[in-house]
Amino acid sequence: MNFKKTVLVSVSMMMTFVFVGCGSSEEVAEFNKPALYWYKKIATSITRGNLDKADAYYISLKSEHMRSPLMPTSLMMLAHAHMNAEEYLLANYYLDEYNKRFGEENSREYTDFMKLKASFLGIKDVYKDQKLIMDSINACTTYVARYPGSDYIPLVNTILIRLHMSQYLLNENIAALYDRTGKPAAAKIYREKNSGSVVEMTDITPPEKGFIGKIFD
Repeated sequence: MNFKKTVLVSVSMMMTFVFVGCGSSEEVAEFNKPALYWYKKIATSITRGNLDKADAYYISLKSEHMRSPLMPTSLMMLAHAHMNAEEYLLANYYLDEYNKRFGEENSREYTDFMKLKASFLGIKDVYKDQKLIMDSINACTTYVARYPGSDYIPLVNTILIRLHMSQYLLNENIAALYDRTGKPAAAKIYREKNSGSVVEMTDITPPEKGFIGKIFD
């Protein structure tokens, strides 16, 4: 968790540097503007696909108008923009900011789902993202318990099954690797991890590349 916070702080500092150091002289001179000015700049930059500028304009909006009623919409615009750009770490950053500042029970159902979706789609390599898979399984289970009547439950359950399948296949692949290298004791450990799984190998069709995110295609 501390590592994630460090990364996000570093990203924010880098965005500030880009805004101040690499913009035009006109942009550097821009400050003390109305909230609507920065909001329009964010929206225009997103429309043009320049998310670096949109992020920089958000920093200006936040620093000059933290209590502006335009802040919640700006955060959600940026979260969706980064999600669409497959920049899931930044999408989650903006969703966390939204929840921290404006999250209420009626809105958290949606933002918590978006965080699940961002984390799920952020899994690119099941071998490298094992912790993210486990954390996402726990987050899905928590979501189902917290919002049992949510309209997003079918999608969350689908995500959860895909995650369990990915974890099952990962354990089986590692076990098979140990079998090939003559380490049956190690292979047994990984197969035992699958003994309590909610899925079985017979439930799983060996996936093509991109299996994780196909439900959102």
